[in-house]
Amino acid sequence: MFSPNLFESPHMFDMSHKTSESELMGKVRDDDYEIKSVTETMDAPSGDDQDPDQRPKMKCYHRHTQRQIQEMEAFFKECPHPDDKQRKELGRELGLEPLQVKFWFQNKRTQMKAQHERHENAILKAENEKLRAENNRYKEALSNATCPSCGGPAALGEMSFDEQLLRIENARLREEIDRISGIAAKYVGKPLSSLPHLSSHLHSRSVDLGASNFGTQSGFVGEMDRSGDLLRSVSGPTEADKPMIVELAVAAMEELIRMAQSGEPLWVPGDNSIDVLSEDEYLRTFPRGIGPKPLGLRSEASRESAVVIMNHVNLVEILMDVNQWSSVFCGIVSRAMTLEVLSTGVAGNYNGALQVMTAEFQVPSPLVPTRENYFVRYCKQHIDGTWAVVDVSLDNLRPNPMSKCRRRPSGCLIQELPNGYSKVIWVEHVEVDDRAIHNIYRPVVNSGLAFGAKRWVATLDRQCERLASSMASNIPAGDLCVITSLEGRKSMLKLAERMVTSFCTGVGASTAHAWTSLSATGSDDVRVMTRKSMDDPGRPPGIVLSAATSFWIPVPPKRVFDFLRDENSRSEWDILSNGGLVQEMAHIANGRDPGNCVSLLRVNSANSSQSNMLILQESCTDATGSYVIYAPVDIVAMNVVLSGGDPDYLALLPSGFAILPDGPGVNGGGILEIGSGGSLLTVAFQILVDSVPTAKLSLGSVTTVNSLIKCTVERIKAAVMCNNA
Repeated sequence: MFSPNLFESPHMFDMSHKTSESELMGKVRDDDYEIKSVTETMDAPSGDDQDPDQRPKMKCYHRHTQRQIQEMEAFFKECPHPDDKQRKELGRELGLEPLQVKFWFQNKRTQMKAQHERHENAILKAENEKLRAENNRYKEALSNATCPSCGGPAALGEMSFDEQLLRIENARLREEIDRISGIAAKYVGKPLSSLPHLSSHLHSRSVDLGASNFGTQSGFVGEMDRSGDLLRSVSGPTEADKPMIVELAVAAMEELIRMAQSGEPLWVPGDNSIDVLSEDEYLRTFPRGIGPKPLGLRSEASRESAVVIMNHVNLVEILMDVNQWSSVFCGIVSRAMTLEVLSTGVAGNYNGALQVMTAEFQVPSPLVPTRENYFVRYCKQHIDGTWAVVDVSLDNLRPNPMSKCRRRPSGCLIQELPNGYSKVIWVEHVEVDDRAIHNIYRPVVNSGLAFGAKRWVATLDRQCERLASSMASNIPAGDLCVITSLEGRKSMLKLAERMVTSFCTGVGASTAHAWTSLSATGSDDVRVMTRKSMDDPGRPPGIVLSAATSFWIPVPPKRVFDFLRDENSRSEWDILSNGGLVQEMAHIANGRDPGNCVSLLRVNSANSSQSNMLILQESCTDATGSYVIYAPVDIVAMNVVLSGGDPDYLALLPSGFAILPDGPGVNGGGILEIGSGGSLLTVAFQILVDSVPTAKLSLGSVTTVNSLIKCTVERIKAAVMCNNA
């Protein structure tokens, strides 16, 4: 069994030689497959030197002890190609000659290769049987086809090719419905076919959010999170999988490095100064990889580089710690989990670290489906000091017909620079079924601004600036403050970070964060979800509704961003402020762009009940998108935070906006430029509709939230279009 603690074995001598090509187990080299006997006498006479009167000697074979075998097996898992020094040390420890150790390792490598070949043959045989069965099923579906006119057997020659394909697809979908019904029966308690029709319940006025009645009450159906079930059902790799995972990770690392460092003809210049991958050249350069592109998937490949204000050690730690990774990239990673750590690395760092993971990636809009991946992440420090972190999908180990996205080798190279900076080269290469994306988001997704390398690098650069600001040792002169201490400044930034993370969990298409999607809400273009909040100090107790909608406006993203973040124009769109004047009480800059900041706003409302309302707001922007996120906060609790108190106990319900370019636009000089076209704006609200978690959600509450979000959208459209005129 592979164990990350093997590095601590007392029999591991001089493991510093494990870098380069032989540092990770399972990398097989063809020139080492020679089989020799375990112990042959090296000085045995031969030919004319042999005494004719002497009887020929039998070759001497020596059976290794159980301890010798165990120690060499353990060493082999870490280093299948020991050098001379390691063989001598191991032989001296075990009482063997270096030549005996050498032959044992050669034989072991040959044995492992044979096992891998048998396993691959078994996989190919199973795939062949699967294809044969699928072919037979299609033939049977065609033979059972009936004529739509007379009901008799259809003559295949009379049906068009498209019609035949549709009939086959219908048969496949019927099987899929039966399978999903079985899954639903397991979790809900009865088959989907037994659920009453929605229309018969629309007259009801409430919905019970109790788990026992989930999904069947009052015209609201808790949509089964099939995507969530898929990721949650994925388990860690088996022992038989691990050697193949290691081999795949090593090959992926080599591919990533070449993808990051190569130029033409592999990468050719494209529009908007974005490198475009030549698929034909890619297939010639990497003929093996993870196999051919599955039917129905589209390739997306992009590359981007930048210099960020963070040292390489911290960058590697962020990428290899799933919690930090999810937090820093919360706008892209809606959830992630490490299933198993195969290696923690050597020498106290992440060099050689290997972990199997699942993750879900999102765009801040309910109109873009999330992308789910099951993959291995491998980290390695190379001879020149460059660090590399690579992901590659493991779908081939467990093929899943529901999988709609897989990652070819993707990741980044990190080069150390002076003064604590790092140069990052990022490569994203995926194959995805994107047919469910709404038409208004297709240009931005196809351009790579939604899921591509440019978005990852822009997000990383902005977050590095934010982290640098939070670690400042004094209060910058540019900060407008009612904050008098560094502790208060850090507490406010920490509270804003939690607010942004909470907003991102409810704005995208993911339903994995304890939200229950509601249908039949009376609005097709507003996605409404609900959740119970109990015993969570960071959220007010009760029933919370989250509503989100996305739309296009013909105004550049920067203009929309500046309008929404400006406290002086807030009364033009914020219904809840009742037209009151808004004053900025505190301002913390956390990036080079003046739009990257955290603010504390006071609403001077004519309504006496809102005269003490404060609003915490964070705005952030980069080349691929912008956010304006805010939440009402209690003035007494906020004073505790400003004094350096723990911000985790301040209840927040964040709302806000996500602004994306509608694709590469054309500037005044006729040149493609990001942000020169229109904007894709997502508006999302989280509202406490009942302070009692066990209460029933009224249909009127949903209608009110729908009206609120639609009214806000109309106000924003009118205001920005007027300002743009």
